[in-house]
Amino acid sequence: MSRYRPPTAPSTPIITKDGYAMLEEEQVALWKKRREVTAALSAAAAEGDRSENAEYIYRKKELREIDRRVRYLQKRLPALKVVDEKPSDPARIYFGAFVELEQEQGDNLSIRIVGPDEIDSSRHWISIDSVMAKALLKATVGDEVTVLAPKGESIYYVESIRY
Repeated sequence: MSRYRPPTAPSTPIITKDGYAMLEEEQVALWKKRREVTAALSAAAAEGDRSENAEYIYRKKELREIDRRVRYLQKRLPALKVVDEKPSDPARIYFGAFVELEQEQGDNLSIRIVGPDEIDSSRHWISIDSVMAKALLKATVGDEVTVLAPKGESIYYVESIRY
């Protein structure tokens, strides 16, 4: 049996203005951290035998992780389109919307539809590429939306939409 997995579909290259600023700040912070890690790596390398030097090995790994993320941000940021204007029809759900939903059982759920680079489960921000967001797009207040998720079918009622 092979380990081949087909490539995933590319994520939607849109982001909110705040999300873009957050990624730019992360990139600047990573460059600063990279300087610190490089200095610590040089100090660890000067200690002698690198094969048994835990500090050296740890700093090399940390530097690789920083470089990987910096490369990703350098490729991703120019490809992103910042969407900061409200849609022409604010009564419908589009990118950037804060949506209040009521589940079939009566529980309330507040979500925001954002780009794939700014997903935050603690704040209930979901990707526009997610199954739920795709089901909600273009719905209006009072609509019943059926979401076909891997765990089963769920029904939500749109309570409010704001941008």
